[in-house]
This record gives sequence, structure tokens and C-alpha cells, in this order.
Amino acid sequence: MGKIKSITADVYVGDYGQMAESFEIILEGELAGEVKKEDFSIENHFMDLTGRTLSAGITGVLAENKSGETRIKVKVAPFVYRYDFRVMGKAGDGQISFGRDDITETKVKDLEKFCAYTENGVNYRLYEPDAAGPRPLVLFLHGGGECGEDNLAQMTGTIGALKLAERWPDMYIMAPQAPSGGMGMFEVFEIMKKRGNPFRVEMGMTPFSLKGERGWNRDYLGKVCDIIRKMTAHGKVDPDRVYVIGMSMGGGGVLNVLSVAPSLFASAVAICPSMNGESYGELLHLPMVPLWIATAYMDHQPGRHAYLLEACEKLWKEGRRDVEYTIFKPEELEAYGIGTTEHLTSKELYEENHNSWILVFHNERGILDWMISHQK
Repeated sequence: MGKIKSITADVYVGDYGQMAESFEIILEGELAGEVKKEDFSIENHFMDLTGRTLSAGITGVLAENKSGETRIKVKVAPFVYRYDFRVMGKAGDGQISFGRDDITETKVKDLEKFCAYTENGVNYRLYEPDAAGPRPLVLFLHGGGECGEDNLAQMTGTIGALKLAERWPDMYIMAPQAPSGGMGMFEVFEIMKKRGNPFRVEMGMTPFSLKGERGWNRDYLGKVCDIIRKMTAHGKVDPDRVYVIGMSMGGGGVLNVLSVAPSLFASAVAICPSMNGESYGELLHLPMVPLWIATAYMDHQPGRHAYLLEACEKLWKEGRRDVEYTIFKPEELEAYGIGTTEHLTSKELYEENHNSWILVFHNERGILDWMISHQK
């Protein structure tokens, strides 16, 4: 068997993030003989959020000799791409074995529909509709796990911007990437653990976003809003139909951006928004922008619901009929495979429940329809 030249993974962004569909292996030289499906196997091809349920595995293997090299296509039943999988097989008289770290290139379905930009220190991807005249724009704010500087993770980490562009091909979909502050998610968790429970609601603690170290800090969000204003000034975006939606840290980012630029948005959706001394205060003093908050009945920040309900009740007593608050029930989450794995610990269940954004991006309770029904 010739030397492996490259391994390409074909993935799409589904409900649970990136899902692998196939792999193409390019070998030096042409192989004699047949490459068989039964000669290939795969390990750790989990299809659930918790990493316990295996997919159907290898579904087909095709080989083609061309121009002095061999291309082998290994098709798989979709599995969550983030796990440490391994594909093993036989080609000619040699063995093939590769895992996530051996992939040369990852091709994400429909990613090419979004152009990558860097402007005034903001990294973002933008879907631009093929339409004449000003169009609505939806601003998507990702969660904490997708912070960085690669201008990619915000597109592939979870269901989000790609799903919105599929639903609304005639609208602009803007997906900026929040800065990492030089810290990965696990580093942040370690810092939070030193303070105690990393998921507790810290009303007296200044969050990273206020200090500008990481996430949806006010300065960065202000720059994002300036880009939208420029698009509006150039006649691309309808100023009366600009919307924002975000989950987890991005849900807190929704409250933050409404505080930064309240006159910019026609409506907003905050999914399982982080609650802390910053976001709680912003919700208590929500500007006059219609807002729908959605979360699971319980997730890995147990105190979130108490603060959300207290703030919403204050707003409702003030006459705010444009504020909605939805708590998804267990059976609603289970319909999307959330919390259905057997023998989950409470911690694992709450971690799965945090993915309640899946329901929103499938328009459960009509939340997406509600959002775009508003105009300033």
C-alpha cells in the first residue's frame, strides 16, 4: 500500500454540532485488488450528546485508481465529530488507521455560503442573500465554547448560523466570533472552579465580559453593531428589521448587546442566557425591545431560572407585554434526543438539557416566527 497523502472528512452541522458523513483517503500509487467494506471498522462513533450511543458505523467503502493514486471513500452513518473516533481498514497489503488528529482537511457542508471577514478587530462570517434592496439581518451570538480567533468555530460548534441561513435564505445572517482572551473553555472552567461551583450564578462577581478578556464584552459588541449600521447606511440592511439571537454565553450576549445598542434591534431571543451581575442587571432594566427567553426546565446553571423569573416578573409588573419566558418540559427535550440516554447522572442530564437551543432553532413554540414578525 502506498503512503497516505491526505484524509478529508466531510461533515455537516446538525442538531448536536458537527456530524461526520464520510472520509476520503488518498494514497500514493494505484492499488491492485478490491477494497471491501467488511475490511473496515470504526470505534467511538457516538451519535448522542453524552457519547454513549453508537451509530450504525461503516455503511460503504468505494475505491478508485486515478492518475497514479488511489482514492478510498469511507461512508459512515452520521456520528458526532468531536469524539476521539478511529477508523481502521485494509487496502491492498497495507493497513489504514486514522483518528480526528490525522484529518488533513474538514469540509463543512454549506460553509461556503458564508463569507469570512475581519473588520475593525471583529472576526465574522456573513451570509448575503441574492436579493435587491434592503433585507432583514439576523445577528447570531454563539456560546462560550466557540470563542477564538479562527473565524470558524462559531459556524461549526453548534447548530446556529447555518440553520438560520437555511431557514431564511432571503435575509442576512451575521455570525461574529467572540474573542477568547487567550483562554480556552477548559482554562476558563478551571478559573471558575477555584471560585467554587463553575455553574453557580455569581451576582457579586465581575464576569469576563465586563473586563474585556473574553466573550461578548461591550466594546466588541459595539464594534459588531457598527458594522451592521454601516451595512444599513449602504442600503443593504432594512433598519426596521434587525434581530439578534444567542445561546448560553451568547444568550447573555443578547442582553448585553440590547444594552449597548437598544435602538438597533426590532426583537431578540435569548436561549439559556448566562445570569451574572452583568446580564441580570441588564434584564432587570431591559430596554424597549421585544424579548423571548427560552431555557430547559433545568440545566447546568441551576440558579438561572430564579433570576430569570424574578427579572421577568418585574418587567411584567411594569406592563411589559413584549417579554416572553419559556421553560421547555422534559418531554419536549426528549423529542430531540436530549436526556434520553439511559442511566444519566444528574450532572450529565443537566449538561444535555443545556442544549435547549436545538428546540429554538427548530422553531418550537414558534419562537423564530415570533422574532421576525416584529418591525420597529
